[in-house]
Amino acid sequence: MRLRLLLCATVLLGTAGCGGGQAKEPATTAPASISVTSQAFREGGSIPRKYTCDGDDVSPPLAWKNVPQNAGALAVVVDDPDAPRGTFTHWVLLDLEPTTTSLAEGETPPGARQAKNSAGGAKYYGPCPPSGTHHYRFTIYALSEATALPNGADLEEALNAIDDRTLTRGRLTGLFSR
Repeated sequence: MRLRLLLCATVLLGTAGCGGGQAKEPATTAPASISVTSQAFREGGSIPRKYTCDGDDVSPPLAWKNVPQNAGALAVVVDDPDAPRGTFTHWVLLDLEPTTTSLAEGETPPGARQAKNSAGGAKYYGPCPPSGTHHYRFTIYALSEATALPNGADLEEALNAIDDRTLTRGRLTGLFSR
């Protein structure tokens, strides 16, 4: 916890991390036909502490439906558009099988890969706002084909690959404040 607070403090002084990474949101014009839910929180509801930097810092359970039959892969992006220095990306999960319809708490399915987040780690980095209430977007992307990027791929490269391949998307937004 101390190390995490130090990292966040460093970010607020201007380096990459909790304060924002100015990552762009992929596929903003793609149709939003995928329905995304969670057993942990509802749309616009509070994200339980367990799934944040103040708790166990594990990804919440997610479920979705209405993925098009022609999808070649899925991707998951969790980001915070309210971060002080621009959108902060908390998690990028790439190349899930297109038949996947859910993720259990803390799950990274076999074969899926994680790109680097705005803090530089290839893992889930739970909500950790410096102040105020932030919106956390859990977005599922149906891709035309797998990205084939390696585990630990560069954030910008991963988001661009998602942007280039998105057929449709869906989103669940949760709130968290400290």
